[in-house]
Amino acid sequence: MMRSTLKRAAACLLALNSLPLLAQEAQPAPQTQQPVKSLRYAFRAAETGFDPAQISDSYSKAVAAGIFDAPLEFEYHTRPAKLRPNTLVAMPEVSADFKTLTFELKPGIFFSDDPAFGGKKRELIAADYIYSIKRHYDPQWKSPNLYLLENVKILGASELRKELMAAKKPFDYDRPVEGLKVLDRYRFQIKLGVGDPRFINQFADAGFLGAVAREVVEMYGSKIMEHPVGTNAWRLGEWRRSSQIVLEKNPNYREVRYAESPPADNPALAAQVAKLQGQRLPLVDRVVIAIIEEPQPRWLSFLNGEKDVIEEVPADFATIAMPNNKLAPNLAKRGIQMTRYPRADVAFTYFNMEDPVIGGYTPEKIALRRAISLGSDIDKQIRLARRGQAVPSHGPIAPGTFGFDPAFKSEMGEYNLAKAKSLLDLYGYVDQDGDGWRDQPDGSALKLEYATQPDSANRQLNEQWQQTMNALKIRIKFKTAKWPENLKSANAGKLQMWGVSWVATAPDGDTFLALGDGAAKGKANKARFDLPAFNALYNKQKAMPDGPERQAVMAEAAKLMVAYMPYKTEVHRVFTDMAQPWVIGYNRNVFVRDFWKYVDIDTEALSQSQAK
Repeated sequence: MMRSTLKRAAACLLALNSLPLLAQEAQPAPQTQQPVKSLRYAFRAAETGFDPAQISDSYSKAVAAGIFDAPLEFEYHTRPAKLRPNTLVAMPEVSADFKTLTFELKPGIFFSDDPAFGGKKRELIAADYIYSIKRHYDPQWKSPNLYLLENVKILGASELRKELMAAKKPFDYDRPVEGLKVLDRYRFQIKLGVGDPRFINQFADAGFLGAVAREVVEMYGSKIMEHPVGTNAWRLGEWRRSSQIVLEKNPNYREVRYAESPPADNPALAAQVAKLQGQRLPLVDRVVIAIIEEPQPRWLSFLNGEKDVIEEVPADFATIAMPNNKLAPNLAKRGIQMTRYPRADVAFTYFNMEDPVIGGYTPEKIALRRAISLGSDIDKQIRLARRGQAVPSHGPIAPGTFGFDPAFKSEMGEYNLAKAKSLLDLYGYVDQDGDGWRDQPDGSALKLEYATQPDSANRQLNEQWQQTMNALKIRIKFKTAKWPENLKSANAGKLQMWGVSWVATAPDGDTFLALGDGAAKGKANKARFDLPAFNALYNKQKAMPDGPERQAVMAEAAKLMVAYMPYKTEVHRVFTDMAQPWVIGYNRNVFVRDFWKYVDIDTEALSQSQAK
């Protein structure tokens, strides 16, 4: 009896001891955790914030474009630029007179999670786009891009803005606006007073017309620049102002598969694109953006493998990185990839037309600006400060956009020091007190102030300006501030002169003529130029279809900008980007701000490189 009991106990014990082993054998083998893919690169100037209703600088708009969704987007590799639906089921319906645009959204697109939504999933609906457009009319946000909407005269929108401003009432988002209608949950319609065949391009700029949720704006109020919540591939994970921006993959991002057309002129890139087909976007998990204003540390961070991509290789290192504009052999041996492209932009110095010294429309004021232009040796600037990475500009319209005429030549691109001095003498800008410097015609001192930033690239450009002014015997001093501070001052009309650039967001020259549009003063029009003859031409060309007639009107407008010289357009820049060998699918489309979701990282190749 006892022996039988012992046998049963032993059997039970054996069974119990075997259970963990059996359970362990039944479990699947643990999966290897995939490494986090981070795309690392740097901005060369600080951001200002991430609210589409308040930003205009390209750095902030690039981040916003990754977080927010515009209705349309440009294909990444396609040349010439081609629009396609983004959050829409199809391209918008556009009436024959270009005055009515009807949009239909895809259902099932969701904002990234945020406390503003009370723990619920929040779907993107038509009302969000209408609300986001209305925000630009709300004086509270001081939209720098409002002029783009006012130019096409959305029916009833400007009138509502003026009415509420006159009554000193807050903007009423619930008031019906004839030109901004929600048709149903997924459809909205925009009606314009001025038919603009190219207005549709604005709906590919998520940093301008990206969808913002009303609940988010109302929750964060004046802090909305710090709390971007959108439906695109990324969400803001970390932000140290003017230092680092970290974007994380948005868990709520809809299923979008890589379906880009491979470029025909780049076999190596085409092969990479072929391998990416069908993969879910975004391809990396994080985007880490450092703010590195000085060219040398920005270049070295890439050279040392600390950055995966460098946008716009600094001109200081052009002869080292790409002698004769070809990839240096030592970099080619490392597998570095080079992308060279002309930017649809113009770099210029603007003169504040409301400034009592440099501004104004009288002959002597125009003569002063023209003389400064004629005394500027742009070829020398390109050769020394820009290391050959630019071409001279003869007018405001940039290559790669409609309206640019490569045969157009003007005084804007002329260097003639003797002519400049004679012009100053003729209009009374002479040394009246014998101190060696020119005075104004009324005998008061002629002193100029040029706003700039504290980095080596700007210091080199400042040297060129100092030499120009010394040769003309005009006193100039430089006022240094960070980029966001200068931008704020420029929009407020507080700077006398400032050197910046203007970049097209679509392949059309209208954006460059907008630099002189009187309705855009304090926005695109930093010079605060306001000439009725120019404004009439600008508005006329906006309503015209592309063709020789519109080209002719644009040329006349450009000639007025040359004649009155509110801007000294200097160069159209040529840029070179570089990518590490472990970066897959990198290309440059100047009209696509959020390239991050189309780029992958070969983590094995990266690990091997870091181990060396």
